[in-house]
Amino acid sequence: MGQISREQMEAYRSMKDEIKELSYRLEHLGEGDSLLCNSVINDYRSGRGVPQAIVGVDWKKYDRLKARYTQKIIKLEQECSVIEEYIEDISDSLLRRIFRMYYVEGRKQREIAELVHMDRSLVSKKISGYFKVAPNSHFSHV
Repeated sequence: MGQISREQMEAYRSMKDEIKELSYRLEHLGEGDSLLCNSVINDYRSGRGVPQAIVGVDWKKYDRLKARYTQKIIKLEQECSVIEEYIEDISDSLLRRIFRMYYVEGRKQREIAELVHMDRSLVSKKISGYFKVAPNSHFSHV
């Protein structure tokens, strides 16, 4: 597995939030009037064309949005999975726990420091040091 940058790690939480947002949109697709469309046709039942308004669901738009949301969710889940696997492959147990709590669980460094019994600044140094030391080596860390 290749190196994951700090920027990719930082984007993890945003990707997880976006998955939730897209899933919600997908579940509620078509609610309200967002997919309703209207048109005018000529009604010839009386012998001459009388304009009549018709309202219906834009099924092409529904299918297009459903496909777009589904594809984006799949792509984001794959990216998140790569980051999660990367974190789980970190050989140092303490560093792995710090990364899991910070990036995956979204905990604050202060909270992590209390859980791993160290100073908050040391947690920050561990995270920063990991990305500075041997950027091409996944298992190089502070």
